[in-house]
Amino acid sequence: MPRKKRLLFALLLSTALLVNLCFGWGKIEQVAAQKPEYAGKKLVMVTSADYPPYEFRDTAKGKGEIIGFDVDIAKYIAKELGFELEIRDTDFSGIIPALQSRRADFAMAGMTPTPERRKNVDFSQIYYEAKNTIIAQKGSNLTEAADLADKKVGVQLGSLQEKAAKKFKGVNLVPLNRIGEIIQEVKSGRIQAAIIEDTIAKGFVANNPDLEFHTLENTEEAGSAIAFPKGSNLVGDFNRVLKQLQDSGEIRNLINKWFGNNEQPATNTATSGSGNISASIPFIIEGVGTTLLFSALSVFFGFIWGTILSLLKISTFKPLVWLANAYTSIFRGTPLLLQIALVYYATPQLTGFDIPALLAGVITFTLNSGAYISETIRGGILAVDKGQREAALSLGIAYQPMMQDIILPQAIKNILPALVNESITLLKDSALVSTIGVADLLRRAQIVGAEKYIYFEPLLFAGLIYYLLVMSLTWGGYLLERRLQRST
Repeated sequence: MPRKKRLLFALLLSTALLVNLCFGWGKIEQVAAQKPEYAGKKLVMVTSADYPPYEFRDTAKGKGEIIGFDVDIAKYIAKELGFELEIRDTDFSGIIPALQSRRADFAMAGMTPTPERRKNVDFSQIYYEAKNTIIAQKGSNLTEAADLADKKVGVQLGSLQEKAAKKFKGVNLVPLNRIGEIIQEVKSGRIQAAIIEDTIAKGFVANNPDLEFHTLENTEEAGSAIAFPKGSNLVGDFNRVLKQLQDSGEIRNLINKWFGNNEQPATNTATSGSGNISASIPFIIEGVGTTLLFSALSVFFGFIWGTILSLLKISTFKPLVWLANAYTSIFRGTPLLLQIALVYYATPQLTGFDIPALLAGVITFTLNSGAYISETIRGGILAVDKGQREAALSLGIAYQPMMQDIILPQAIKNILPALVNESITLLKDSALVSTIGVADLLRRAQIVGAEKYIYFEPLLFAGLIYYLLVMSLTWGGYLLERRLQRST
């Protein structure tokens, strides 16, 4: 190519690039800006799936998928922003701690952005307005806040309704974790009324003819918004999609789908026939496997850890004795529920490891039960006649084989009833892991109660299963004890 043509070609190419930069760069930048940095990644949403129709589990199908008004909105946002959605279930009071510990990227649970909550988390714009109601037994004639004076009134712990009820004069508040528990307390007469959001109250009244509700006039902030960890970069994009959801009218379609008209909740396949739990019994029974797995792991590792602690306590090395005694004092002197919360929520903050709820429960129960089992085993070891040890030492048997083959087998035979009792206690206390979202037997019964707008029937069924499990463990321990006695 001649020199002049090459120069002309280079000039044309440079001009084209310059025009593209001047007129096309803005479009490229705009397209890039529309695609958030978390597109294609997984974002975790935390919720409390016991609050129909906002979020609850469809227990009659599959493995109890979490569905509801908030879930549909979350899925819409995930589709628009291009991220994969993972939903985790926990108690309502554990939602803000989950955000603060960065266990979740955002939360949707019918949560109102109060000033107190804004100090700990960020919020999106409000996407649904709601009102508070008084729910009470039919004929109670409790229609306004003044009627609640000198009455016991149930509220959900950490909710907007709890804050609002604190301003009512002369009211004796009874905070509880779950709406179903509050409704059952009203039905049993232990409390006279409850303050509950109107959309939730409609469902319970429709399925419990002995209840009625009356709407209260809102005097402060109301409505639901999405919560985020402080400083989250998700807020702007979520607000943009929420506005798009409202402008397109899609939010109105979702409201009609889940809330129905002003008189009764919408009917859907998950809540129809809500007084009957038979369709949800398989869902509850699936929790038996989780309960047994959790209990077996806790007993196994707790026994090993308790044995180690007991050997430290009878050691001649004083610092080890002091350390083991101090450990036992701490874990026996603090509530197990507090220990579960600390392990579950503090671990991500201290180590950066997003510990699964079931693993957090096993670790906590292992550490806790080890403290109790260590005292039981120590007592069993000391109960073995000293002549056994003296005879072994005189025969030149080393300490380790002596303890392993002579002392511990006799000690365990003596303390077997106490170990069985500790195993039964662990089996029943395993229900505490439901507070951090583990879908065990109790958690599933509570989920069914929330979905069906009832409480007593699913808990009664779960109680029957717990009783059968405990009786099976009791008889198994009894048979093992008789067999060991015959072998002596």
